[in-house]
Amino acid sequence: MNTIIRSLNNRSRNRSAGTSEEAYRRPNYECREQADALTLVVYVPGVESPDVEITARGADLTITARKHRFVRVNFTALHLEAAQRDYRLTLRLGRNFDYENLHAEIHEGVLTILLPKRNVGTRLERFRHAA
Repeated sequence: MNTIIRSLNNRSRNRSAGTSEEAYRRPNYECREQADALTLVVYVPGVESPDVEITARGADLTITARKHRFVRVNFTALHLEAAQRDYRLTLRLGRNFDYENLHAEIHEGVLTILLPKRNVGTRLERFRHAA
């Protein structure tokens, strides 16, 4: 019987570290733009509210949702690792949103985020007074 031993390249090392983007799944989502806000609906089944982390850095919004891990009593290798990966979604939305005042709620695996737009009229007035 022949044994095939493959060399470890950088890509396989990153996978085993568990810190790469491949450790996460990209969830399905919907964006609905309104006159004064943006509604973002993200589908993250199996996630509860304490396991959701929303961060804004510059023009990017990153949503990380962690699933609870469980091992079944009659566990056999069924490739459940892929189904139990955490979710991560990174969107470049721009700087026209008020990230500090976003409102988020989760119900039965559906995360709804209401992201208000910055007041465009106030920015124009500041620009006119500065000129």
